[in-house]
Amino acid sequence: MKKNGILNSHISEVLSRLGHTDTIVIADCGLPIPEETIRIDLSLNLGTPSFIETLQVVLADMAVEKVTLAHEIKELNPEVEDQVTNLVNGVPIDYITHEELKVLSKQAKAVIRTGEATPYANIILHAGVIF
Repeated sequence: MKKNGILNSHISEVLSRLGHTDTIVIADCGLPIPEETIRIDLSLNLGTPSFIETLQVVLADMAVEKVTLAHEIKELNPEVEDQVTNLVNGVPIDYITHEELKVLSKQAKAVIRTGEATPYANIILHAGVIF
């Protein structure tokens, strides 16, 4: 049995296969996920697990060089935006429209769906390198 890090085997596998600049998405429960994209569905009920809780766990196990958020989060979910900004701790943040985020999500190696039920709680994580 794994002792440290992410216990979810699907997330662990996706992270171990990422190369520099590959992306994954952590999404609220409403983001459309294309059929061809790997879906890791963690949602249990509304709010569980939360977007922030999931992001914290993934950030602890993934080298991230940049993140992408929707512009709309600034006005419609500023609490979550503030939490994200604190969690990424200086990692550059790009802002695009929510529609653009949905298009870019199609290129992600996987989308991790949470139970989050607040607006625009979606993030694209761009893989960095550890050397």
